[in-house]
This record gives sequence, C-alpha cells and structure tokens, in this order.
Amino acid sequence: MSAPRPAEARPDPARDRPRIGYKWELLFWLWLAFFFNQADRQVFNVVLPAIRTELGLSYVQLGVVASVFTAALAIMAPIAGFLGDLRSRKRIVVFALLGWSAATFCTGLGTGLVFLILVRGVATAVGEGLFAPSAFAMLSAEHVDTRARAMSIFQTAVYAGLIGSGWIGGYIADRLGWRSAFWLFGATGIVVALGAALRLRDRTPPRLDASAKRTSIPETVVAIVSTPTARLAALGSGALIFVNIGYLTWMPTYIYEHFGVSLVEAGVTSMLFHHVFAFGGVLVGGWISDGLAPRRPQVRLEIQGLALLAGAPFIFWLGTASSLTALYVALGAFGFCRGVFDSNTYPAFFAVIPSRYHASSSGLLIAFAFTIASLSPVLLGQARETVGLASGFSALAFAYLLGAACALWGAWRHFPADWRRAGGGAPEGRGHMGSS
Repeated sequence: MSAPRPAEARPDPARDRPRIGYKWELLFWLWLAFFFNQADRQVFNVVLPAIRTELGLSYVQLGVVASVFTAALAIMAPIAGFLGDLRSRKRIVVFALLGWSAATFCTGLGTGLVFLILVRGVATAVGEGLFAPSAFAMLSAEHVDTRARAMSIFQTAVYAGLIGSGWIGGYIADRLGWRSAFWLFGATGIVVALGAALRLRDRTPPRLDASAKRTSIPETVVAIVSTPTARLAALGSGALIFVNIGYLTWMPTYIYEHFGVSLVEAGVTSMLFHHVFAFGGVLVGGWISDGLAPRRPQVRLEIQGLALLAGAPFIFWLGTASSLTALYVALGAFGFCRGVFDSNTYPAFFAVIPSRYHASSSGLLIAFAFTIASLSPVLLGQARETVGLASGFSALAFAYLLGAACALWGAWRHFPADWRRAGGGAPEGRGHMGSS
C-alpha cells in the first residue's frame, strides 16, 4: 500500500479561489484599463485641429489616419476573441494596455503622416483591439453572482474615458500643446499596466471536453452568411458604427471650427451630452426588450430598427443646428437612440445564431461593422474640404435610414424561420411579423 501523498502535493481547490474582495480589485484594474482604452482612442480626435495646424496635414490625410486605426481594430477583433480562449488572459490584457499606452506616448513624437499612420493608426489600434475580449472573459469568470453589476460598472469606463479625454486632452493641449496630451495619457497608461501586471491573476481555464468540436472561423462565417436575419442585423450594426466613428472623429473639430469655442469646450461638449444620454438609452432599451422578448422574440431587432429610424432626424440636425444649444439637444437625442440600439446588439444577433457560434460570431460581427466604419473618417475628411463638415454630418442620417430598413426587414421578413433554425422554437405573435 503506497504512502499517502504529502498534504502540500494534494489538489487544493481553495488555492485557486480568488482572495476575498479580489473580484472587485479585478474590476478596479480593468476599469482603469478600459478608461484609458477609450481615452487614448479619443484624444487624437480632440486635438486633431492642433495636429493639422502644426504638421500641415489636410483633413483627408487626418481622415486616413483615423480610417486606418478603425480598419486595424476590425482586423484585431476576431483575432483577439480567439486568442482570449487559447492564451493567458492576464498576459493579453497587460500586454495590450502596455502596447497601446506606449504607442499613445510615441504619437506625441509625431512628425508627419506616415509616422501617424504607423504609430497611431496601426500600433495603437492593435493594442486596443486585443483588450476587450479577454477583459470581459476575466470579469465573467470572477463575477458569478455579481456579473450584471460588474459588467454595468465596467461599461461606464467607456463613457468616462470618452468624456475624460475631451476635458483633460483639450485642457492639456490648450496650455501645453497637443503632444503633451499624448505623453500624459500614454505615461499614465504604462503605470497602470505595471500595476495590473503585479495584481491581476489568471483563473485556470476549464479543460475542453475531448469530444467537443472546436469552432473554426470559416464555419462561423458560413453560419452568419447563410442566415438572412444575421446578415441584415450585421448591416444595421455596420450603419450605426459607421455613423458613430465619423461622429467621434470629427465632432470635436466641427464644434471647435463652426462655433469658435476652445479645444477644452469642444472636447468636453462633443462627448458629454451624447454619452450621458446614450447611457440612459442602454438602460431603457434593455429593460423594454427584456420585458417584451419572451412574448415577441423579434422585438429586439425591431427596437434596433426603430432606434435608427428615430435617430436619423437628430443626426441630420447635427449639421443644421444654428446654435450650440440646438447642437447639444441633437447630440443628446442621437446618443439616446444609439444607446437603445446598443442594448440589443448581441441579444438580437444571437437570437438567430446557434449558441456554439456566439463567441466567434461576436468577433466577426465587430470586425464587419468596423470594416464598414473605417470609411467614415476619410469620407468626412473629404466632405470637410469640399462641402463642409456640416453637410457631411447631415448626410450620415442616410446611413441610419439604411440600417433601419435592414433591421426592420430582417425582423419582419426573415426572423421567424431563422429563429426556429437556431433552436428558438415557433415565435409568438407570428401574425405581426409578416410573411416568412
């Protein structure tokens, strides 16, 4: 009979459990990282007029930098999703934060278009694109009974980062120059990365069932392309992101030039009103759709379509507002409609996609939407040099109308059959959905 194993060699599940309070410490570090993820992304747009003046770049050239950045994010989305399931999530999060923070710092050394494309457009985007999938997975693993609260708090970093970059970035640029804004955000992000490296820990990933079948990218693409509702939902999301990227890139410049305010005021107000009301829209849209979806599953996609339809006039208003007050009202209403749409993005898409494809399909959905959106900054840059940013912003309303048509057609024409094929069963209220 063999001797018993020493106590220290025996498996001890308690050793793998997080320390008391660790899950909230994890949220703290990831919130800080997400704050800088969004702030570093937006600070370029806030100080864009100062960059153009000092480096002598055209609006189209600056639009190219923003378009390359968005395209690189689109490429990284599916890669980051798959890497997060295969490699250490802690290392991915720390490496991503360190990488985009270093690239942000180096952006302050920019001397011309090629430098900005490589450092800002590519390097920063690669780092930022790696972060979110692993961060969400780490939070989900640690917060079981508190998952909804943790995710909601984590999401506030998006709004705080965009608003904070407008205020802090504009203030620093006004007083110390635009380069100092990048140096401040980049250096602070590097410090946060070092702290996260010391404090974060990996949860041992669950072992894959030997009989489980891994999902490949081509298989996921086929699942999406062969589902009409999914194709139309993706087009609706693409329309929303197209408008949103254009707004984020050029609204600070538009307010700065069109209304003659300071970089600080333009940076803050361009982000504040939109994202405060977007936060309200997320809560309202989620509450309504969760209440109605059990009886009418297609309602999530219908709400998305109606949100785009309702938001289109306010986007048109962005380019026709004659005063800052009118512009702020339009930004707030546009933000609310955007938030309502956002609250249903994944629930609507996943309703017609089998569950085994949900993780990989979300990365491909992001990639598709951001690929479309990558055209927006350069097109608006071209509009600035031809018809003006005011006309360019108003024209974005047509993207919302096209997206609304796609979402509503998908909900009323294709959803019932696609939902049943995905395992949803026979929808109730079929008579209201149109023919299938």
